Amino acid sequence: MDTTATTKNDPYASLRFPEFNYYLVIRFTIVFALTMQFAIIEWKVNELARDPFALGLIGLSEVIPAVLLAPFAGHIVDKREKRGLLLLCIIAYLFISTGLFLLTWDRAVQGIPKHYVLYMIYSLVFVGGIVRAFTSPSTFTLLSLLVPKTLYANASTWSSSAWQIGGVLGPALGGFFIYLFGVHWSMLLVVAILLAPLFSLLQIKPKPIFYKSQGEGFVESLTKGMKFVWNTKVVLGAMALDMFAVLFGGAISMLPVFATDILHTDSLGYGILRSAPAVGSLITMFILAHKPLNHKPGIKLLAAVFAFGLTIIVFGVSTSFYLSLGALLFSGVFDGVSVVIRQTILQLKTPDDMRGRVASVSSMFVGSSNELGAFESGFMARAVGLVNSVVLGGCITLGVVVTTYVISPAMRKLDLKP
Repeated sequence: MDTTATTKNDPYASLRFPEFNYYLVIRFTIVFALTMQFAIIEWKVNELARDPFALGLIGLSEVIPAVLLAPFAGHIVDKREKRGLLLLCIIAYLFISTGLFLLTWDRAVQGIPKHYVLYMIYSLVFVGGIVRAFTSPSTFTLLSLLVPKTLYANASTWSSSAWQIGGVLGPALGGFFIYLFGVHWSMLLVVAILLAPLFSLLQIKPKPIFYKSQGEGFVESLTKGMKFVWNTKVVLGAMALDMFAVLFGGAISMLPVFATDILHTDSLGYGILRSAPAVGSLITMFILAHKPLNHKPGIKLLAAVFAFGLTIIVFGVSTSFYLSLGALLFSGVFDGVSVVIRQTILQLKTPDDMRGRVASVSSMFVGSSNELGAFESGFMARAVGLVNSVVLGGCITLGVVVTTYVISPAMRKLDLKP
C-alpha cells in the first residue's frame, strides 16, 4: 500500500487497517465508560457534600497517583508488551467500577455516615489514578504499532475522534441515566460497558518491544522521557500550553454546582451541559480528518487556545442555560484543535523506544491537568466565589497564550509534516 499517496488523498487511510479499527473501539469504550462514571460520581458527591471543594477533591484523588507513578509507568510500558498491559488496566477498571457501584447502593451503605462513603469513593478514585498512570502510555504506544508512520497524523485524528465520541456520550448518557434510573443502576451500566474493550483487545496481536537499555541505569531510564520533552522545544511548548489552558481554563468540574445553583436545571440538563464541550471537539475532529492543519499549525494552535479562554469567560458570567451551552460547545471546538495538533506532535517527534516514557510525561503535565484543574477550581471557588474563579481562570488562559507566542519561536514555526 502506498501510504504516502493514501495520506494525501484518503481521510480514512488509517481505517484501512483492521487492528486500528479494534483500537478505536477500545479507545471509545474506555473513555465512554470512564467519563460516564466520572459524571455519575460527580453528581453523587455533590448530593452527599453540597460543596464545590468536595468535587475538586475527586480530581485531586485521581491525579496524585497518576502524576507520582507516571515516570515509573512509562518505564514499565516501554519494557513490556503493550497489549497485555492494557488488558490488565481494563480488568482493574472493572473492579474499581464494581466497587463504586456498591458504594452508590443505598442498601449497601445503609448506616454508614456520609463522610465515610465519600472517603471510600475518593479511595477508589485514587486506585483509578494508579491504573490510569499505566493506561495512558499503553494506549498511546499501541497506536504507533498499528499503522505506518506516514499515517500517524491521520490515525491521531481518528483516535482523538473516538476519544471525543466517548466524551460526548459518556457524560450525556450519565446525566440521562441518572435522570431515568438513578445513580446506582447507572453505575451498573458502566461496569457492563467496560466488558466491551476486552473483546476488541483480544483481536489485536501482541506487538514487538522496541526498548533499548543502552547500559542506562534505572533512574536514568525513568528520567529519559522528561529530558527528551525538555530538549524538544515544540513538544514542550505544546504540552505546556495545553496544560495551563486546561488547568486554569477548565470549568467542567464545577458543572454540577453551576447546573443546580446558577442555571437551575436538573440532571438531564447537567448531562447536556457536560457533553457540550465534547460535541464541539467532535465537530472539529471530523473537519480536521478531511482538512488537516498543514498551514501554520502552531499559530492556529495558539489562536484556538486563546478562543478557548474567551469561551470559558463567557460561560463563567452567563446565567442563561443556552448561552452557557453555546459557550461550552465552542470551548470544545477550539480545544479539539489543540488535542489533534498535540497528539500529532507527540506521535511524529517521539522515538519508538521512548513512547511510553514520553506519553507518561504528557500524562503528568497534560492529562492530569484536568484533575488538577478540578481541584484548583474547587479551591478557588471556595476562596473567591464560583463565578469569579471561572472568569479568572479564563483570563489566565489568555495570558498563557500571549506568553507562549512571545517566548516560543518553535511553536510559531511549527511544521507537522512527517
